[in-house]
Amino acid sequence: QTEIPQTNTHTKRLTHLPPLLPPLLSSLTQTSPPPFFQSSQNKPITAAMPEAPKPTQTSNGLTTIAIAEKNKRTLQFIEDVTSNPDDVQTQVLHEILSRNSAVEYLHHRHRLHGATDRRTFKKLLPVISYEDIHPDITRIANGDTSPILCSSPISEFLTSSGTSAGERKLMPTIAEEMERRSLLYSLLMPVMSQFVPGLEKGKGMYFLFIKSESKTPGGLPARPVLTSYYKSSHFKNRPFDPYTNYTSPNETILCPDSYQSMYSQLLCGLCQRTQVLRVGAVFASGFIRAIRFLEKHWQLLCRDIRSGTLDPTVITDPAVREAVLTKVLHRPDPELADFVESECRKDSWQGIITRLWPNTKYVDVIVTGTMSQYIPTLDFYSNGLPLVCTMYASSECYFGVNLNPLCKPSEVAYTLIPTMAYFEFLPVHRNNNNGSLNEKERQELVDLADVKLGHEYELVVTTYAGLYRYRVGDVLRVAGFKNRAPQFNFICRKNVVLSIDSDKTDEVELQGAVKNAVDAHLVAFGGSVAEYTSYADTKTTIPGHYVLYWELSVKGTTAIPPSVYEDCCLTVEESLNSVYRQGRVSDKSIGPLEIKIVEQGTFDKLMDYAISLGASINQYKTPRCVKFEPIVELLNSRVEGSYFSPKCPKWVPGHKQWSNNVKN
Repeated sequence: QTEIPQTNTHTKRLTHLPPLLPPLLSSLTQTSPPPFFQSSQNKPITAAMPEAPKPTQTSNGLTTIAIAEKNKRTLQFIEDVTSNPDDVQTQVLHEILSRNSAVEYLHHRHRLHGATDRRTFKKLLPVISYEDIHPDITRIANGDTSPILCSSPISEFLTSSGTSAGERKLMPTIAEEMERRSLLYSLLMPVMSQFVPGLEKGKGMYFLFIKSESKTPGGLPARPVLTSYYKSSHFKNRPFDPYTNYTSPNETILCPDSYQSMYSQLLCGLCQRTQVLRVGAVFASGFIRAIRFLEKHWQLLCRDIRSGTLDPTVITDPAVREAVLTKVLHRPDPELADFVESECRKDSWQGIITRLWPNTKYVDVIVTGTMSQYIPTLDFYSNGLPLVCTMYASSECYFGVNLNPLCKPSEVAYTLIPTMAYFEFLPVHRNNNNGSLNEKERQELVDLADVKLGHEYELVVTTYAGLYRYRVGDVLRVAGFKNRAPQFNFICRKNVVLSIDSDKTDEVELQGAVKNAVDAHLVAFGGSVAEYTSYADTKTTIPGHYVLYWELSVKGTTAIPPSVYEDCCLTVEESLNSVYRQGRVSDKSIGPLEIKIVEQGTFDKLMDYAISLGASINQYKTPRCVKFEPIVELLNSRVEGSYFSPKCPKWVPGHKQWSNNVKN
């Protein structure tokens, strides 16, 4: 991880502007963050933002300021920035435009000529999507180091779970952004401690993993944002802090083999079971995969606990072996092995989390958006422990925190922290598309302080790292306010039809994949797909998988053999984006795609059912994705045959046009 040089011109400039970032970081980010993570146009620059005091460090990394006092100061920062969000946003935009005034995108292409006020900014700069800056991203990826988007050097690309032309989007970032992300992380536990005291007295059992990374032709790393963080000095060399005391040694998290990483992290969590006060993963799907892994491998885990050793055929990574044996698995523990075995042998796994980790206070996972489909499963395994969503973030930018973390999952609302980026909001009209906005639509964008309660907006960001008026693609609803700062429910990703884990498949992509399969395999038999829909099945299999329901029209006389339908499954998978294929091949977070052939007339029955519920026959069209359980039951009741993809689709790290050395 490259630290910000103290002599950097932008660091100097920040010390002369009203300080937003460095003073707070000095007091709030000396400790490592948790593992994750959801006016007027010409106001003058206002007085300096509140500064938190700088704590001194002792030799073991602990601050001399009491934890309670540090939490109090952190919470006061939240109070301050949410009390004057419009002033803070004016200042943020001024900083971003000032430091990047000479970059090609602002100065030459859109002729901003050093202006930093909102009115000029909104008049001259278009609202964009990824495709608009894809040529610039490609130039930077290929090695162009001139200031195209940002005056600071692009340090790496963060690969988004969103895709463009089937490949992961590449989000530019700069070294300074690691500090800004750390700032937001540092807010989480002080907020949580208001609701669950005493968390500093135990450990967190979080299942954290790195993913494959690659290098662009110009030599820049391209990797997911959390992989970037876990491999950084911010994480690996973090000073001891009771809030970031995890059961998993760093070596188990940084192990590139997902099986060995999961096995060793579970083993460490079991060995420290009485110290665990909170459990979690990034997404709900990842946490459920960990529990399923335990279901499959508890006998091996118990054997290692009983013997006080690691099976050399299971854990081969030398760093993992050394870390587990020296830091956690100190001696044989037959009593613990007997206990774990007795619990895992029981017929029901209901409440297995509280049975094995009895002091757990909550489950820390993302359960908003498409992850809400996992809530019933989490409730079953946890005996109804609170499901906590702490943070709202993406590869483009880290946004905000949940200030009421023990709320129901359906009521989660994120407070956007005004110092993170400059935020704008495009009112959601159902005819909005992802194309260019006309002048009238651009004028509709409202600022953070001007959104209206109950209204829905698409989030648009301008970041320190070179994104200007960029459409993130998230739809948010204003749920309330913290002081003067709005709080948002996450509603959905625009246009996403199917999602199991971090994958996002839209209707156009799904349609193209179905067409490819039909053309390649069914046409020869006189077959076509008369109607289809899809379903993200997370209930019958772990990991979940895509299900396609096909009603066929067959003119030929030759029966279509099962192998052809299996080939159709594989062709659909091969046609989907690289994030989906990585989930199938590398991450093992998505199961084989399934095609279910349904009886003739099934989709007529589906329409009849929708009309019986009040749909208009004139406006009805077949949904390309179904979620409503009675509809899924109707479809399943008319299945004539079911077929799965026979093997994994092709996938390699990096973009398909790159020829580079792939790193794990």
